[in-house]
Amino acid sequence: MANDFDWNDIPLILSLARTGSMSASGRALGVDASTISRRIAAAEKSLQLRLFIRDNTRYQLTEAGRVFVEYGEAVYGNVQSMLLASSREAEAITGAVRITAIDFLFDYWLLPRLPELAAQYPQLYVHLLGDNDNLSFTRREADFALRLAQPGEDAALVMRKLGDIGWTVYGSADAEPVPREQWGEQPWIMYGDELSHVPEMAWIRSLGPDVRGSVRVNSLTTMLRACESGLGLALLPCLIGHPPGLRRLGGQAELQRELWLLSHRDAGSIARFKVVSAWLAKLYADSRDAMCG
Repeated sequence: MANDFDWNDIPLILSLARTGSMSASGRALGVDASTISRRIAAAEKSLQLRLFIRDNTRYQLTEAGRVFVEYGEAVYGNVQSMLLASSREAEAITGAVRITAIDFLFDYWLLPRLPELAAQYPQLYVHLLGDNDNLSFTRREADFALRLAQPGEDAALVMRKLGDIGWTVYGSADAEPVPREQWGEQPWIMYGDELSHVPEMAWIRSLGPDVRGSVRVNSLTTMLRACESGLGLALLPCLIGHPPGLRRLGGQAELQRELWLLSHRDAGSIARFKVVSAWLAKLYADSRDAMCG
């Protein structure tokens, strides 16, 4: 590696590798896109390597860039861990904790119970990131993630199964109830092709070869609103209970999915992370019946 390489450029390179966009990286890091462009060019010149190529839509890593990012994430993560471990912040239940999950877990599970945590720890600031993307724990983009499937092994992660979440069939409260034997003949609100692999869609397809989708969506919140509007039946999480605009048609959970809590390996040594981890585990235990259906 060249002696004049600026190690401060590593976060810029990692961000561009993740976003593929100078402007998006600039917004994430709080700098101008022109600064990102200039520093990437300086880094490539110093390293005498081409790290990125640009196609019609985004910046893509070269093979050399992929190797750099693989090691760069580990280096950057270790530096962040060192700073955390040497800080008194590790001993105080203060500061920010970032939790990422799909929106419905926030809306119907965490948010109603968050005031209790805030009252007990007023200096704790919880950031809820409604996103199912694989945010990087190594780069500290998230501290905890709630996921509906067990992820692949990752040395940077601690993974814990909290339990299961049940799904059942709902229809609009304004429509007549549909008996189970007629579900396969009804219009359904489904996910688009990008989410056709999830277990909920496999269950709907199992109803029969002629099952049809009336509306395609890419979020549970939109699916719920579409069902309220009478656009079709929907397979929704049991934890939503019995909202006014919906009628629960299934007497029991039709499908169970696992709920996993992911955290960085450092979470066990940081007081505020330990508090939030224990709170999430207790929250699930206290609401297990509603979660499972």
